[in-house]
Amino acid sequence: MPIVVTFVSSLVHPHSISYMSEDPHSPRFMCHSSILTFFTPMLVTGDNFIQLFPGWEGVGLAPYSSINFRSTRLKADKAAIKAMLVNRVGDFGSALGILGRFTLFQTVDSPTISARASAFSEPQNDFIFRNMIFHAITVIRISPFIGAVGKSAQIGLHTRSPDATEGPTPVSAPIHAATMVTAGVPMIARCSPIFEYPPTASIVIAFAGAMTSFSAATTGILQNDSKRVIAHPTCSQLGYMIFACGISNYSVSVSHLMNHAFSKALLFLSAGPVIHAMSDEQDTRKMGGLASSLPFTYAMMLIGSLSLIGFPFPTGFYSKDVISELAYTKYTISGNFAFWLGSVSVSSTPYHSFRSLFPTFPAPTNPFGRDILRCHDAPIPQAIPSIFLAFGSLFVGYLAKV
Repeated sequence: MPIVVTFVSSLVHPHSISYMSEDPHSPRFMCHSSILTFFTPMLVTGDNFIQLFPGWEGVGLAPYSSINFRSTRLKADKAAIKAMLVNRVGDFGSALGILGRFTLFQTVDSPTISARASAFSEPQNDFIFRNMIFHAITVIRISPFIGAVGKSAQIGLHTRSPDATEGPTPVSAPIHAATMVTAGVPMIARCSPIFEYPPTASIVIAFAGAMTSFSAATTGILQNDSKRVIAHPTCSQLGYMIFACGISNYSVSVSHLMNHAFSKALLFLSAGPVIHAMSDEQDTRKMGGLASSLPFTYAMMLIGSLSLIGFPFPTGFYSKDVISELAYTKYTISGNFAFWLGSVSVSSTPYHSFRSLFPTFPAPTNPFGRDILRCHDAPIPQAIPSIFLAFGSLFVGYLAKV
């Protein structure tokens, strides 16, 4: 995870410098992006839950300022407030889980808690709240999952993920690919020894992830905004990763998170030059015929889309099908439920991807003539990061296959 976060962020920053060069507030934007990049390594490298928690809070706070960068726009204000409120709900569950782990284990050290989890899994270890008895390990498992629901946009708290596209396009890449919305998956993977006792919480996680994957996939079918069309599959893929954790395949989930980060960052960074070329127009119905004007951007978006849909041999292929296979071979109600909903979601992803690709590039020309005359391909400072991400979208899956 630290490699993914630092690599993607180090490519997004030079792209952002070029993309925001004409904006008078670009120093403020770079400051917000740097804060987001600072807190995420703190989250994924903390060796205990107290050290981890400031990073967890930071990746919820930094997107608020990034999404609200253009604070004079009402939609950006509402999206930023929604992101902050949804994160507060998740942070409550995360804080409750840390307190519960300290109460039960008398430590917040992650390796120590993992080693002692089996000794505290018996029914006699309970929490009593207002004369109600709760199994301690179950509470400690559900609480961080609530945090993951808030951060990783799972069903019930999933509405703020597409709204995060109200920020400038370069900040959507780290938010959706390597920082905020992906924070919940490493948290669940880190707590994996706790999540194996007892099975109740795993069933909840598998069901929630499968329903998130299905609802986001079907909702995205009706979107026309080019950035929202890319954002909805993010929510669907996060549900895919969460239900992989629910069927106890944490390494595959984190592997898919890494593979997804490259293709999603590439898609968002490629969407930026298209929006610039169309005079900040984001409606795909008002685009078309840009394949000849933006050939490099077209190629980059095609590579990212093929990796995202799990086309054979690009990066996404090596982890996406594995999750479905593992869910199918689980032979449990939660596994079958996750498999069937996940299969429907996977079949919707190509529609999302090519719905943003074909109306923009190969389709007949639809935008204003002045936009066609002025449009130009991505400049070199924006093209170089896209090339690195394209190599990641093509080869990282094979090099790091599980």
